Amino acid sequence: MLPPSNGKLRTIDCNICSYIILLYFRNFDSLTETYGLSFYMQYLAHWPEYFQVAESPSGEIMGYIMGKAEGHGENWHGHVTALTVSPEFRRLGLAATLMAWLEDVSEKKRAYFVDLFVRVSNQVAINMYKRLGYIVYRTVLEYYSGDTDEDAFDMRKALSRDVKKKSVIPLMHPVRPEEVD
Repeated sequence: MLPPSNGKLRTIDCNICSYIILLYFRNFDSLTETYGLSFYMQYLAHWPEYFQVAESPSGEIMGYIMGKAEGHGENWHGHVTALTVSPEFRRLGLAATLMAWLEDVSEKKRAYFVDLFVRVSNQVAINMYKRLGYIVYRTVLEYYSGDTDEDAFDMRKALSRDVKKKSVIPLMHPVRPEEVD
């Protein structure tokens, strides 16, 4: 949890529709993917425990994280779908707090690892994830579409269930999006 002076984490509750609408219209940077409202609602319906919003003492949204649990067998894992922090609340450790929270949810679900995708050009995020213990597991070619398609790094962090750390042995060759399981 954050110290009271920095705000508080808030689990999505009865104000969920308000939060979803606010999140839908507000990503805090251009590198965070924006999804359609139905996408957010689908995630909320299936994985409500993977939504966390950080609020300032005045009720302003400081940032949020959303994710899901997926996979089978030793590929059972938590996935970070979106993480964003408002510029005025950056460099306070909020992203690390949100990531630790999602990792804890994944531990409770007995996941082997947590993964996420990040643009190869987003060096600030890549460095932050590395500081949090994530490794580049593989490159996914042309994962992000746009005016110019961009590759993604699939970054992973092994959890306690993966005693032998098999989930974080990097692949030496890139994959295409349709090959991602």
